[in-house]
Amino acid sequence: MTTITRREVITGGAALAAIGASPLTAGEGDQPAAAANGTVAVRLIVNGQPRELTLDVRVTVLDALREHLHMTGSKKGCDQGQCGACTVHIEGERVLSCLTLAVAAQGKRIDTIEGLAGADGQLHPMQQAFIDQDGFQCGYCTPGQIMSAIACVREGHAKTDADIREYMSGNLCRCAAYPNIVASIKQARDSMELG
Repeated sequence: MTTITRREVITGGAALAAIGASPLTAGEGDQPAAAANGTVAVRLIVNGQPRELTLDVRVTVLDALREHLHMTGSKKGCDQGQCGACTVHIEGERVLSCLTLAVAAQGKRIDTIEGLAGADGQLHPMQQAFIDQDGFQCGYCTPGQIMSAIACVREGHAKTDADIREYMSGNLCRCAAYPNIVASIKQARDSMELG
């Protein structure tokens, strides 16, 4: 009876790897080529501006924005996708930027709180509504709240107070400004639907 030892199995596996067995999950060209130091060239389109960065493959969109592009509007609250303070729009969809790798956003349009106001400085209707309705207190969660609120209206989930509360439930406010946030969304909803 032939016996195979654990060492032979490990050696055989290493030999297969050495002869270039390709992974089953990815083909050439599927991913950006990483340098030996684990960095990769990433092209992000942030608020309409193409940005070229060299990032570690583990960098999130949030860290790329805050630490590499110095755009600190999106906040790092929990860094676990539970608070919504880091919400941005990628290709028009709300996304928790602390859970999204920058390489996954390669070449995609990213809209942040910094890009909402018009070139003339006029605030987005949602920004103005948060001011008018006092939809913030300490302000830490406000950028994420505003980005989610815009998506809530665009997605058609701002018809009733209950809908607004449900579809904004992923954004936490430790100051408990929730009634004013709902009022802000209702005010902005009307002007956003008209324009």
